Formats: sequence, C-alpha cells, structure tokens
Amino acid sequence: MNGQIIPINDRVLIEPIDESEFMYGNIIVPDLGKERPEMGTVIATGPGRVSEFSGEFINVNCQVGDIVLVPKIGTIRVEVKGNEYYIAQDKEILAKFKPTEEDE
Repeated sequence: MNGQIIPINDRVLIEPIDESEFMYGNIIVPDLGKERPEMGTVIATGPGRVSEFSGEFINVNCQVGDIVLVPKIGTIRVEVKGNEYYIAQDKEILAKFKPTEEDE
C-alpha cells in the first residue's frame, strides 16, 4: 500500500518505537498476560468526535509528538511503504509519557 494515512474522527496514528532503540527513564511496563502494550510516537490525529449522548464535540487528548502506550489487542496495524503503524481510538490509549529533566 502506498500513500498517506490521515486519521479521522477520534483515531490516532502511531509510529511504533522499537524497545531496543528507546528507553524512557526507568518506566517498567507490567506484563499483562502474554501480550504487553506497545509504545509509540503520535504522528497524526483526527479532529475528535461528537458525543453520542450530549451531541458535544470531544477533542482528541493526544498531540503529534506525544509518546503513548497502546494495547496490542484492539489496535489496528497497517503497513505503508514498508513502515508499520498503529491506528487506535483516542480512548484506547493507555497512557502518555511526560519527559522529566533526567530524560531530556
């Protein structure tokens, strides 16, 4: 597949971070059964979504450049030009990492 991926609604496009290439401080991700969450960098986000209950517009919580943790199960994996990406809903993102002075 060639082209550009543009997330819609509350979807987030994430570029995976190879654990052997990147260590973020002393954060230890607990083993959740056999599948461990994936870490990645947000490279694009959709604008958000309209609430089914109130009709209000809900913005996406992530921004481009955020480092996030997403579950392996439920996250869609796509490949474009030989590069792997994850597409997840904003509500599926487990955590964002905030750098400390030691990490910078």
